[in-house]
Amino acid sequence: MCPADDDGLKHFLPCFLFILGNNGQEGFPRANPMEAEQQVSGIPQLVFSNTLVLNGALFLGILGLHAANDSSEGYLLPILLLALALALLIKSADVFVEGAKGLAYRAGLPEVVIGLTIVSIGTSLPEILVTSTAAADIPSNPEIGDLAIGGIFGSVLVQITLILGVVVALRGVKVRPSWLKRDGMIMFLSIVLLTLFLITGREITRIEGFILASLYVIYIYWLLSKRDDILEDELGDAEQVERKLDKTTAAYAFMVTLGLLLALFSAHHLVVVASDLAVQMMIPHAVIGTTVSGIGTSLPELTIALVAARRSQGVAIGTLIGSNITDPLLSIGLAAMVNPIALTDASYSLTMYLIVPATLLGTAVALLMMRSEYEFKRYEGLILIMIYVVFLSILIAEQMGKITI
Repeated sequence: MCPADDDGLKHFLPCFLFILGNNGQEGFPRANPMEAEQQVSGIPQLVFSNTLVLNGALFLGILGLHAANDSSEGYLLPILLLALALALLIKSADVFVEGAKGLAYRAGLPEVVIGLTIVSIGTSLPEILVTSTAAADIPSNPEIGDLAIGGIFGSVLVQITLILGVVVALRGVKVRPSWLKRDGMIMFLSIVLLTLFLITGREITRIEGFILASLYVIYIYWLLSKRDDILEDELGDAEQVERKLDKTTAAYAFMVTLGLLLALFSAHHLVVVASDLAVQMMIPHAVIGTTVSGIGTSLPELTIALVAARRSQGVAIGTLIGSNITDPLLSIGLAAMVNPIALTDASYSLTMYLIVPATLLGTAVALLMMRSEYEFKRYEGLILIMIYVVFLSILIAEQMGKITI
């Protein structure tokens, strides 16, 4: 069996290889004695599960529509293709998250650390792949940089206003001071740093991208090194969420690999179709990235936050905060390392004078609400939702020519 103490991570790889060879049915400590009798499913059962069948259907649907879209005109097929790409992106991210959580559980990591690291990275996987895929096409289409930057700020704005607002409006949420003092401030400073890089040079260079990604690695390393203290502080006497291990390690590893590949495929099509729609409909790429891509790629966070709010309110808030640290640091950082990301003249004013300020304002308001008695009240959730509605109204008015930014 693999060690489950503080040195467990050092021996994770050899144990992983050993268990993989034994179809992952033994080796790691069970979360409780009853799991020893729990029947687990392997890769053959996983292939024919409803989840992977649905992902396969979406994959084939995208291939079919993509072939038909090349020889057609109009908006219907591109919109259908965009919808399928978003659906596959979300479902494949779900597969990745479930597989990654299963592997982490078998490694004996605390659940709070899992939420702040693996779940946050998993739910941000769409943003990471969209921005990185977009960056690869920047040399041939500079306007895609607007889509990448607009998508990241749009995703943060959606999560911290609309999604957090929905979660809070459905049920009030109590906030532990440590969430605000540690992760909340890191989230805000991450967005500010990304904004400063854009202001100083109107682009994110490879060096700046490396700085952003490195800061994220440092943050993750710090979380892992303090995982025991964080677990004690965050959960305390809160009820532990049951760790279900209903699949073999090989099956979890297969889910991680397949989820990543399908997410990469769908992210590529999302970028291409969204870019083509922007050209056909004469809509700035920054608008498409802030709305369609921003909302679409944030749906995994909404799903996980709503589910987590029923069991652990701190985890619900932590999932959104963790994702909003991943997006401005890791997502943009990796993309900028692929290619420097710059805003075009056509989208610079809209992005820097509307989208970025709205994101900073929404984040600041959410943090102030957290600070107030360390509790989110339902009416505060409605306020956060209204902030996003006002932002969309201004965005629509600007596109209709009623106001100038």
